[in-house]
Amino acid sequence: MHDLPPMARFCGLLASDLRDVTSDPSALDSTGFWAVAADFEGRLTCARFGDIRPDPVPAPVPGAWRGPAADAWTSSLDRAAYVAGVRRIREHIAAGEVYQANLCRVMSAPLPGPAADSAGVGADGADADVDALTALLARGNPAPYAGTIRLPAHGVEIATASPELYLRRSGRRIASGPIKGTGRTVADLLPKDHAENVMIVDLVRNDLGRVCATGSVAVPELCAVEEHPGLVHLVSTVSGDLADGAGWPELLAATFPPGSVTGAPKSSALRIIEALETAPRGPYCGGIGWVDADRGTAELAVGIRTFWIDREAPGGPRLCFGTGAGITWGSDPDREWAETELKAARLLAVASGTYQHSGGTAQ
Repeated sequence: MHDLPPMARFCGLLASDLRDVTSDPSALDSTGFWAVAADFEGRLTCARFGDIRPDPVPAPVPGAWRGPAADAWTSSLDRAAYVAGVRRIREHIAAGEVYQANLCRVMSAPLPGPAADSAGVGADGADADVDALTALLARGNPAPYAGTIRLPAHGVEIATASPELYLRRSGRRIASGPIKGTGRTVADLLPKDHAENVMIVDLVRNDLGRVCATGSVAVPELCAVEEHPGLVHLVSTVSGDLADGAGWPELLAATFPPGSVTGAPKSSALRIIEALETAPRGPYCGGIGWVDADRGTAELAVGIRTFWIDREAPGGPRLCFGTGAGITWGSDPDREWAETELKAARLLAVASGTYQHSGGTAQ
């Protein structure tokens, strides 16, 4: 909705009064409060806002969000293509080219407009507001790094319910919280999930080691179990002290894209991803969050469990969502497909208005 004002919402704060938009990461070392969206492919949007005030996510307003029809979602990789991709990655692993690679697919559906019928015919998506979707996600799928970035004039309209920390900064102190290993319950987690997590922790340690002071990188938490709506994750924490002279340009260059959504070694995994995936990931698997340059603090999430609006899509605006899984030698192709379905099901239901809350009503 192009007449909605620019805004961002994170950590109980509402940012408005847009002052500046840039793709230069060095701006994050200057002054002010910035909303940050980095596409997986490298496009960086940094938006500085002048008015920052406490404002918790409001309760959903009935009718404020008109999502896609539940049966309108399509996937960039269908089940057969995804399973074949998993098998291909295992061949790369057998050949010694990679230890792990994340295989993802992008789902999308047309956004209905106010005049659309129940099947979405007549859709124009003009009234779609990602902040209204954020309100639904906060109720149906609460997440520690949830938020909104709404910059329609700059092609950025994101509602995220990310559970994963990409980078937290407090002065020179840096932390990352890679997630690897997903199941419905703790009992679903396999030795493969633990091995996957440890491999990515090594990768993140290496990435941070490129930009942190020698000897400062540590792993204070390894393979901790975190419960999230409908599933559990294995989460580790990697921390370090930013080296003298290093700022946001160096930090992003050393760590992006996040290791948990690429693979190890990262360069080989990125090459394999490019060959197997048929759609750009965009904000999915990128970095989304905020930087307070005045206070030297920041929190960027990995752009998973994330919706975004593509207003340039053929046929009209579409709501997009990404889902994927980390593939190792121990991966079962059908199980990996099921993991991508598990990660997507609850959130797509929320966005399409079919998720049943405990009160028994769909929102």
